[in-house]
Amino acid sequence: MTLGTGRASRPGRQSRAHDGLVRYLREAGVLTSDWAGAFRAVPRAWFLPDLFWAYDMETGHSRFHSRSADPGGWERAAYDDVPLVVQWDDGRHTGDEPGRMGTSSATMPSVMAAMLGDLDVADGMRALEIGTGTGWNAGLLAHRLGAGNVVSVEIDPAVAVRATGALRRAGLGPGAVEVAEGDGGAGRPGRAPYDRVIVTAGARAISPHWLEQTRPGGIILAPWGTHYSNQDALVRLTVGPDGRASGPFLRMVEFMKLRDQRLDWSRFRDHVEEFPGDAEVSRTSVTLADLGGRYATSSFAVGLCVPDCAHVVNRSPDGTAKAWFLDLRSRSWAAVVFGGDTGLGTETPFGAVHQSGPRRLWDEVAAALTWWNDRGRPALSRFGLTVERDGRTRPWLDDPSDVLPSAVPRR
Repeated sequence: MTLGTGRASRPGRQSRAHDGLVRYLREAGVLTSDWAGAFRAVPRAWFLPDLFWAYDMETGHSRFHSRSADPGGWERAAYDDVPLVVQWDDGRHTGDEPGRMGTSSATMPSVMAAMLGDLDVADGMRALEIGTGTGWNAGLLAHRLGAGNVVSVEIDPAVAVRATGALRRAGLGPGAVEVAEGDGGAGRPGRAPYDRVIVTAGARAISPHWLEQTRPGGIILAPWGTHYSNQDALVRLTVGPDGRASGPFLRMVEFMKLRDQRLDWSRFRDHVEEFPGDAEVSRTSVTLADLGGRYATSSFAVGLCVPDCAHVVNRSPDGTAKAWFLDLRSRSWAAVVFGGDTGLGTETPFGAVHQSGPRRLWDEVAAALTWWNDRGRPALSRFGLTVERDGRTRPWLDDPSDVLPSAVPRR
């Protein structure tokens, strides 16, 4: 989608492209009336670097844009409803081509608008943002909540400096927004308590510090998921008087992960030296499609029911695929070979299962899929999460008392 044309905007002037984005978000129903003024007053382009890569969610390709080389193309991309990668490989990347891994971005505007609506703020509230990025979200919060009520934490020093400069040029700092350099998991205790905490990176753990620094009745909004997949689901947690937090999942999203919560796949490098080795072999009637795709609730539900398990599917040009399941706490693993010669002497759409180690990961995955089907294939909106004061999590279905089955306790 392309919205309008025009030269790059600077503070004090707005463009047709900016107006088009605001109009689009309003017509799409993701920008509520109480946030429309902030979006009109604080354009996205003010917070973008001269170089960025527009990310296509469907193809996974990233297209380079330079403001100096093509101001019009840069401006159009700045106001497209797509995420923009502004840093690769933790800042080590150079050149026009995409790097190996995107590590800082400008969130897709429709996702940001919807999240700010979910935050349910009121004038004068104090907000903590985890993951400053470009600073645009902090700028929107500052315009909405007032000077001095927004604190944002960014782990990357260069990103923090760039965001601070953008906020200052936009007239929103210093003084209006405090950008603190550091680990977002620690929050910002010196400015606590907060009425709202918003996390703008994918989390695999809810920090106990976020709970401690949020007022009773306050809200923590975070993209959360398990290491089972790259999926994130937006969870809206309300902090109770006892310091615990609980709330529902709202919808699937996809964010770059918090740096200290990324999954290091190299940890599994020595798990399988000669596949399948001495693994036990069996057959399954579960198909590859049953495991679910990128935004499938079935896959997310399995991750909730099978904790401490990483999952990846390797597809081959010949049409075969191998689904891996790797234990995060031991050397247990499972692999299911789909298609072609499964090793069981027949070609079948079903899979040949190989399992090794004390934990039978595939048995747990198959049991979780059975549970999800037996419960009527519940949608994501029926799931929720309770977080204890020490950060332990308990996923549930429909009600916090209906805790999901799992083989081992989650932390």
